[in-house]
Amino acid sequence: MNVPIGQWLPFLVDGAVVTLRITVLAGLLAFSLSALSGMGRLSALTPIRWISGCYIELFRASSLLVLLFWVYFALPIAGLELSKTWSAVLAIGLNIGAYGGEIVRSSILAVPKGQYEASIALNLRPYTRFIRVVLPQAFVRMLPPMGNLSIEMLKSTSLVYFITMADLTYEAMILRNNYYTHTPIIFGLLLLIYYLMSSCVSWSVRLLERKLACWR
Repeated sequence: MNVPIGQWLPFLVDGAVVTLRITVLAGLLAFSLSALSGMGRLSALTPIRWISGCYIELFRASSLLVLLFWVYFALPIAGLELSKTWSAVLAIGLNIGAYGGEIVRSSILAVPKGQYEASIALNLRPYTRFIRVVLPQAFVRMLPPMGNLSIEMLKSTSLVYFITMADLTYEAMILRNNYYTHTPIIFGLLLLIYYLMSSCVSWSVRLLERKLACWR
C-alpha cells in the first residue's frame, strides 16, 4: 500500500507552526495572569485578594471549549470581534492562567519560614526581601508544575479545531477526510508530533531545573 507521507508532511508542518504560535502567545498571557493572580491572592489589600480569587475560581471551573466558543461566537454579538488566533489565545490564556495562579501562590507559601525570618534579621526591605530571597526559591518550586501546565496548554490548542482554525489537529482531520483508508497512519503521525513537541517542553523544564538547583 502506497503511503504518501511526503505529501502529508507540509500540511502537518504548517499546522504545527500554527499550534506553536498559539501556544507561545497563550503562554505569555497565561503566565502573566498566573503571576498577577497568584501574588494577588497573597496581597495585603482585600480588594486585590478578592479580584484574584474570583478570577482563579471562575476560569479554573470553566470548560475551555465552552470558553473558546464564548470568546469567538458570543463576544462579536456584544461588539467585540476577535480573530481566530486571538480568540484562541485569550480563551486558553485565561483558562491556563487560572490554574497557574494557584501554582504561584502555593510555591510562594512553600518557601520555608526561616527564609523570611533571616531576611528580616538582615533588615531587608519587603520588596528586596521578596525579589532577592522569596521569589528565586519559589520560582524553582514552580518549575515542575508549570512545566506540566505548559504541556497541558500545548495539548489544549487542539480545541481550536472547533473554530476551524488550521492548527495541527485541523490539518490532520483534513488529511483523514481525503485519505480515509490511511486514518491510523495519519493519527499516528499526529500523536508523534504532539509527543515530540511535548518532549521538547519537558526537556527544557528539566534543563532549567538543573541550572537553577542552587536557588533552593
